[in-house]
Amino acid sequence: MVFISEKAKDKLISLMKKEGLSQNISFVRFGVKNGGCSGMSYELTFDQNKQKGDRLFQYEEMKILVDKNSILYLEGTTLEYSDGLNGKGFFFKNPNAKHTCGCGKSFSS
Repeated sequence: MVFISEKAKDKLISLMKKEGLSQNISFVRFGVKNGGCSGMSYELTFDQNKQKGDRLFQYEEMKILVDKNSILYLEGTTLEYSDGLNGKGFFFKNPNAKHTCGCGKSFSS
């Protein structure tokens, strides 16, 4: 299971509206890929198509897709959003990450 904080959910809905998307028919896609200063980096995109092998999670009105290769790394992860003075943007709280880089955009497990 993956999660979205209330603040992150509100920001995602706002971004979707700006892009002409609706959370009723569009998905938020979480993923990981090789790269970044700690070995793997997070991906966060909008998608309108569910692919074969995707896992679908629902948090209130948000539909989250995670591809089959990423789910092992993201199980239990929460997407957060900060708009504070120390940094603004989305970040992942991942209980599977053993190491994270200083910017929080990459990790190793």
